[in-house]
Amino acid sequence: MKINNTFQILFFLFVQITFGQPAVYKEIQGQILEQSTTVEGVNIINNTTQITAVSDVNGMFSIMVKEGDVLVFSSVNLNPLKRRISEEDLKSNLLQIKMTVKETELKEVIVNENSNINAENLGIIPHGQKKYTPAERKIYTATSTSVDKILNSISGRTAMLKKEAIVEKKEVLFRKMEYLFDEAYYTERLKIPLEYLKGFQLYCVDNAEFAVSLNSKNKTMSMFLITGLAQEYLKIIENER
Repeated sequence: MKINNTFQILFFLFVQITFGQPAVYKEIQGQILEQSTTVEGVNIINNTTQITAVSDVNGMFSIMVKEGDVLVFSSVNLNPLKRRISEEDLKSNLLQIKMTVKETELKEVIVNENSNINAENLGIIPHGQKKYTPAERKIYTATSTSVDKILNSISGRTAMLKKEAIVEKKEVLFRKMEYLFDEAYYTERLKIPLEYLKGFQLYCVDNAEFAVSLNSKNKTMSMFLITGLAQEYLKIIENER
């Protein structure tokens, strides 16, 4: 009877020692991606220990975790993400975290209650008629008849007006960029040096895909594309130095 009691006590002590030991923490390496693009500046926090980390320019980070810990990933332009650490995660050489861009609608500017009043509704111009910018109207006037077209083509006026229209469209895109992104976004988020800011904006509006995203008011796509353009432009700057 004493032997059985002794065995039970020893077994109980073994269980207490085995399961009473604290879990072992391990430093894991990870990389954050948005589709196939690495993401810098994402905040990572271990909800259990409150240890924090931030992803670098290559989306890389390292943080101490144990099995069962929950990591929370957050960034201004990305949807927040939670990841519970598994045994497989601890064995992995690199933990890949895939995040998604927030769907953000552009703010609409309401001029007044009668903003639906326009030239079409007033009968000034037919419904569905193409609307021309000032530069486009000049081109239309210069080429509206065969005689005008020939004379202006010979004098170079048509070519000059077409260049003016291109400049005008770029100015519109510049204004849209100023509305979407402030100076701090370029310098802090995208890491564009202040002295290269205007050059980078011109580089962006020259990109056809980015111009389409601005004209279609697709802020999510614009933010995604400008991140890739910034990486390209920083490489150009580095090669020039």
